[in-house]
Amino acid sequence: MNPVLQRLMNEATRLTRSGNLQAATAAIQRALHIGKSRRAETATPPPAPTPDGDVIEAEVRVIIDPQPPAGFTRAEPVEVVEPVEIDEPVIVQDLPETEQWTDGRFAHGGRTLAYKLYLPPRSAVAAAEPMPLVLMLHGCTQNPADFAAGTRMNDLARAQGFAVLYPAQTQQANAQGCWNWFKPQHQQRGRGEPALLAALTQNVMADHAIDPARVYVAGLSAGGAMADILGRRYPDIFAAVGVHSGLPAGAASDLMSALAAMRGGTAATAPHAGKAPPVIVFHGDADAVVHASNGAAIVAAAHGGFAGADGAPQIMQGQSPGNQRFTRSTWPAANGRATIEHWQLHGAGHAWAGGSRNGSFTDPNGVDASAEMWRFFLAHPRR
Repeated sequence: MNPVLQRLMNEATRLTRSGNLQAATAAIQRALHIGKSRRAETATPPPAPTPDGDVIEAEVRVIIDPQPPAGFTRAEPVEVVEPVEIDEPVIVQDLPETEQWTDGRFAHGGRTLAYKLYLPPRSAVAAAEPMPLVLMLHGCTQNPADFAAGTRMNDLARAQGFAVLYPAQTQQANAQGCWNWFKPQHQQRGRGEPALLAALTQNVMADHAIDPARVYVAGLSAGGAMADILGRRYPDIFAAVGVHSGLPAGAASDLMSALAAMRGGTAATAPHAGKAPPVIVFHGDADAVVHASNGAAIVAAAHGGFAGADGAPQIMQGQSPGNQRFTRSTWPAANGRATIEHWQLHGAGHAWAGGSRNGSFTDPNGVDASAEMWRFFLAHPRR
């Protein structure tokens, strides 16, 4: 049997024995997609709704996007995971010849989410194995198109050959378009928005040739808080987590405690059983919307999930091409790879670092958070 098919079927067997039948079904469907080598049809449902309204995130201003100086190199080169050696090349048949940016709708548990999905051109994806997937969760008042433009994640996906999924929160669920990270029913596995987002991710995995070992989640602000919840509740789906200007899972149980946590009045987190996935955190120390103590709290909560990650961090001081200073702290695990990474962005507010002026809540002067998250994700396939 082709090694890629064998790996997917082994994954399905493991998930079935553990009782995770939904994930096992998704793995089997992915194997069938590759084995039959057929092209999936692309539907184009109505576009995602755009949330609006006045919210606290309106304090942030968008900074003019400067051009990086000639000869600029990032603080650390991208670490590439060695490809799996196989005897038979696999052609990913459900990828288009050219890139696609499509709309979709997904129903689960009585709720329907609109989403946008970016698929890179076939030429960008190695023919030898399925591609990675990044689930991107927007902040309040944002929508998928806005978030994609601001983070430039699709540009990175085009160059690196991975898919990007952007679900849209509905105004029926939250008038400000925020993910409901602060409500107990949306902080648990198998319930609420975590269950909905996990099911959507698995549905996209089943419809496209996605590598189950390289599925990641990232988000900004309320989306960052929900990303941390998803990583904690579904480590069997998400191999690593990226949180930008967000809050730790369990930081609040209602709106009042959420506002207190955002002000920095509390950074307490609920206890979490099991191993946490690797996490990379970005937070501005001048954030007037979500206090920077929340970024530190995410890092502190992650320490309990890794053996050997409680020692002194490796610290590097640096400066972005837009002259934003940062402190990068990493905690390596036994294999030497950083399982926890914390970027303190000095003087930065509540905005995606290194983003584009074409999107909201971005700081183009900052370090390239999207590229650094992808570097971190690549170093952490799920094992």
